[in-house]
Amino acid sequence: MTPLVQLDNVGVRLGGRDVLNDVSLTIRPGEFTGLIGPNGAGKTTLLRVILGLQATATGLVGTHASVGYVPQKLLIEPDMPLRVRDVVSLGIDGHKFGIRLPSRQRRALVNEMLEAVGADGYADARVGELSGGEQQRVMIAHALVSRPKLLLLDEPLASLDLASGHGIVDLLNRLARDEGIAILLSAHDMNPLLPVMDRIIYVAGGRVAVGAPDEVVQSDVLAKLYGHQVDVIRVHGRILVVAGADELVG
Repeated sequence: MTPLVQLDNVGVRLGGRDVLNDVSLTIRPGEFTGLIGPNGAGKTTLLRVILGLQATATGLVGTHASVGYVPQKLLIEPDMPLRVRDVVSLGIDGHKFGIRLPSRQRRALVNEMLEAVGADGYADARVGELSGGEQQRVMIAHALVSRPKLLLLDEPLASLDLASGHGIVDLLNRLARDEGIAILLSAHDMNPLLPVMDRIIYVAGGRVAVGAPDEVVQSDVLAKLYGHQVDVIRVHGRILVVAGADELVG
């Protein structure tokens, strides 16, 4: 299966510091991949490399698919008169469809995306008045409306309550399984993703370990990334990675 994204020995330097070192990975159609690591590990930089927004110092980057992107937050004032369907419609890029879609087709496409993410019930609400979980669904619909093969999400669960987070993970898992869209989701806590992840990209100290979660989340593997002793603790169905006195990854 041809990879949608392939990185070979990629390195990134920012401010004279190595942010990513010798990163090699592939992303394939329909895979649900978790991009996991502590704050400041290089997760967002890696997403920017894939998006083509960050230059690399070394290595090769190949992106062979259309990409949708969901940022961590949607910064819209509550009183801004922008409806949910308006935000989703802004994601329609005429160049990707080859022509400028007629209004009727645009409306039909927007309605299809809203229904796909379960946001059709508040399609005419102001976006700024929605809950965090509802806004995440709107942003996912905005990214999906251009029919990407790969969806990148930057910490989409960070500000959500437990129920909303599970709802977003279930939605993304359905998109991967039913629609064949590859999902790459960055997160500090891997536990909500454990039931659905096909692979994990674990980032620490600018380096990555890639593979099935059970293969990667092991003390010896993660110790090589961190460069010191790492304890992997499994308790009550959760995994905790203790990588130092002040560093804990869920």
